[in-house]
Amino acid sequence: MAILNIETATMVCSVCLSDGGRLLFERTSFDGPSHASLLGIFVNDAVRQAQMDGRKIEAIAISSGPGSYTGLRIGFSMAKGLCFGWNVPLISIPTLELLAHKAIQLVSEPALYCAMLDARRMEVFTALYDSSLIKVGNTEAVIVTAGFHASLLEKQQIYFFGNGADKCKNLIQSPNAVFLDDLYPQASDMAVLSEQKYRAKRFEDVAYFEPFYLKDFVATVPKNKILTKKDEFS
Repeated sequence: MAILNIETATMVCSVCLSDGGRLLFERTSFDGPSHASLLGIFVNDAVRQAQMDGRKIEAIAISSGPGSYTGLRIGFSMAKGLCFGWNVPLISIPTLELLAHKAIQLVSEPALYCAMLDARRMEVFTALYDSSLIKVGNTEAVIVTAGFHASLLEKQQIYFFGNGADKCKNLIQSPNAVFLDDLYPQASDMAVLSEQKYRAKRFEDVAYFEPFYLKDFVATVPKNKILTKKDEFS
């Protein structure tokens, strides 16, 4: 059997097939907001690979946010359509959790792990995890300041990562703050997590489950500015 994993919460668009937490097939693009044109192609390639391998896709896993409003909508539309069409269950993986999972696997040492996704200007979507991927506190949208996690940094090391972490580099000067560059959530990072939820039968209601946007979408366009494709992807 196989699980089809879909990640579209950031500028990265990726799809993978996994079985037992093992990666079988992957397609990923880092070329920007082209999810609407690429996701269908990536899914078709994954389905074709599953057929060639004689595997049946038993579930769809989706990165559930927070993240890009447009990217999440595109990913959810595809995931729900496949679930309804194939009559398979839907699995959701919080985007910050899968990003933290990736960082923990990379670092592999006791510490706190702060996943951060860009939410425009100096705001980030963020959540803090320990080295066992247990969330410490809530998922939040916060304005980054010099005092961000200052009390925790006095006591222990914190790894900061994700496309929102760049905003902190010039603000957080603690020697216990370590920044991991170029970490993006990808479908391949979902394989172990989606397998765990599949075995535990932790499925979502396909009809009613929605992306975790965390905050309301507010479209603002500066006066006399021509809206570009990049501006729309947020």
